[in-house]
Amino acid sequence: MGTGSAYGKVILLGEHAVVYGVPALAVGIDRGVRATAKPLGHGPSALSMKGWGISVDEDDAASDLAGAFRALLGAVRRDRPRLGAHLLEIEADLPPGGGLGCSAAMGVAIARALDGHCSDGVLQERAMAWERVFHGNPSGIDAAVSASGGCAFFRKGEGLQALRVRGALHLCVASTGSASGTKTMVDGVMRFRARAPQVVDDAFEAIRGLVHAARSAIESGDWLSLGRLMDRNQTLLGKLRVSTPEIERICSVARDAGACGAKLTGAGGGSSVVALVTSSVVAQDVLAAWKAAGFDGFETRVAQPPPRTQAIESETAP
Repeated sequence: MGTGSAYGKVILLGEHAVVYGVPALAVGIDRGVRATAKPLGHGPSALSMKGWGISVDEDDAASDLAGAFRALLGAVRRDRPRLGAHLLEIEADLPPGGGLGCSAAMGVAIARALDGHCSDGVLQERAMAWERVFHGNPSGIDAAVSASGGCAFFRKGEGLQALRVRGALHLCVASTGSASGTKTMVDGVMRFRARAPQVVDDAFEAIRGLVHAARSAIESGDWLSLGRLMDRNQTLLGKLRVSTPEIERICSVARDAGACGAKLTGAGGGSSVVALVTSSVVAQDVLAAWKAAGFDGFETRVAQPPPRTQAIESETAP
């Protein structure tokens, strides 16, 4: 039997632009996904999502979830052809479609449970086989941060650069109450860019500058500056048409309650908002304000170090 875990993630700055090669800043959070792989006497392999009432096996033809599971299994079997059939059981602390990297965390946790001895690069590529089924052309930031945790600077095609955070990084996350699809939102930005390339490219370049400035703020522990940069990023995401009235309301409530800054995190169009605060005391003020306004939220911190795994030690014959 093998076990694996993975982090949820919050993008502090850079979503959508990261798909086009602009860097982004993201953190792994202390909520995520756990997977257990139990050997079966015969195939096919099956996937069960505890608490969600969802089960599929790899031979299901009409399910995206089964297709993603099949793609991930195929990626593992290319290197481990003797790997037999398994039942993968998943538990998640993250909402689907909430902008917190639930999908990527599932892929990483499953890949770890099946083969926890592989390198981080191989692990992420296997998880990306899962991600592509759901998201088409993902940047890879979710899978990378889900695997590594910590705070990272990411550029598509180059992987993560771990950042040293000076002091504690306190965050609050709120849900809009509606899920969104990453592929749908990314495709929407692509169509908008086709109609108004200068508007979108100018926004991307402005985000590039914000990301680099935010990296310096994180490394120096300047949370007030980081919050202002997050606010400016949110304004640009509004220009990219991925914000919503609910997102704007949650951001406004957080700022009024003492947050240094707030913005959507993930694809937008619903999902979640992240607010930067200076302490747990301020975090409780923000959470109380959100609750009074009708929104649920939680406090979280950067997850460190990477999760420990127990890999499958033996393989069954084909």
